[in-house]
Amino acid sequence: MIEVQRETAAWTPDDALLARWTSAVVVDPAQEVVLRFVDARESQALNRDYRGKDSPTNVLSFTFESPPGMALPLLGDLVICAEVVEREAREQRKTCEAHFAHIVIHGLLHLQGHDHEAETDAQRMEALEIEILRRLGYDNPYA
Repeated sequence: MIEVQRETAAWTPDDALLARWTSAVVVDPAQEVVLRFVDARESQALNRDYRGKDSPTNVLSFTFESPPGMALPLLGDLVICAEVVEREAREQRKTCEAHFAHIVIHGLLHLQGHDHEAETDAQRMEALEIEILRRLGYDNPYA
């Protein structure tokens, strides 16, 4: 299940697309995820406070950790800066929809424990992204 929060005037994908992308990544449909679309100011503040980087970013992933002894179906939150994603799509000559799909899938993989800190982990994560996006009808985002 996904909860969508839109705190930006910028274009964001509709709920049907978000549900389609999420279901392609999240294996357990009982798991809940929040997709929060924000403006550059909120993204910059969160990126500064949580990552020490004083600039807006395309996506931040916040994994939920259940308190000891409590099993809650919460996967976590994705905070997506629609302005950054739109700018990146233009710069990379991609459609906004395709780039949003990539960013959502990338963030959801982070929520499930994938990362790209080590080169082998990055290769594995990119391969997953490419395969998931291919199944959804999108081109390789790294091509």
